[in-house]
Amino acid sequence: MASNDPGWELYRSFLAVMREGSLSAAARALGMTQPSLGRHMRELESALGSALFARSPQGLAPTELAHELVPHAQAMASAAAALQRTASAGREEISGTVRLTASEVIGAEVLPAILTAFRERHPGIVIELVLSNQTTDLLRRDADIAVRMVQPTQEALVARHVGRIELGLFAHRRYLDMHGQPATLAELAGHALIGFDTELPYIRKLRPVGLPYAREHFALRTDSDLASLAALRAGFGIGFAQVNLARRDPQLVRLLAEELSMPLPTWVVMHEDLRQSLRVRRLFAHLVEALEAYVSG
Repeated sequence: MASNDPGWELYRSFLAVMREGSLSAAARALGMTQPSLGRHMRELESALGSALFARSPQGLAPTELAHELVPHAQAMASAAAALQRTASAGREEISGTVRLTASEVIGAEVLPAILTAFRERHPGIVIELVLSNQTTDLLRRDADIAVRMVQPTQEALVARHVGRIELGLFAHRRYLDMHGQPATLAELAGHALIGFDTELPYIRKLRPVGLPYAREHFALRTDSDLASLAALRAGFGIGFAQVNLARRDPQLVRLLAEELSMPLPTWVVMHEDLRQSLRVRRLFAHLVEALEAYVSG
């Protein structure tokens, strides 16, 4: 590598500026001084031979090149974090960091109890929990383990199918007392439905034929599953929820159970290179066992 190739610390500073929007905010986020951060930006621009920001009295405006560099710099950040996690513990030590990603509802409603039990067994392991309904790239090592609702296809991934999480239609008793309970699928159209803002392919695939459950039918549209679940618990209207999760709240009533039952395949996935990491294997096995129990009800 040439001696003038920019190092990771310059790209880290660049990402901070892009994320925070100014040199001063980025310097605070990184625990640096503003002059030092400014020097990093000048060194990076010099190494690349191109300007990354247009400077004006109003602040910094990223150039087109800066926007193009962001995903590549983020990939470097993921790789650097993965290197640090790998080096944080020896192969046979039950300590170090494991980065885990899951969907919003699984991460916020299902995993806390599961991870609490794991923590009691392995207090030396630090868990980084990332909640996102987007599929994390395990091949790029954005995370060590993922709980997914789609079957992975990459050969380099180790995947365990833990079962199918059943989704059903629910409403709070308070809502049903005020608006009545639909007896047929057709009657749903007359109710306040909670649904998505952006229809994803897996939603279209799961939706039963004849169900009036499209964007134009919804009284509340959100792509946040946690917001949807909160609205359901508040009595806003009728929406889908994981059956095992809804059963925890006696005020949530399942509707049209015979007509509507949607299975959501669930997988625990990790990169095959992490088989040699004892801490990752332990968490992977714990998640498989606990989620199998959750899926079975």
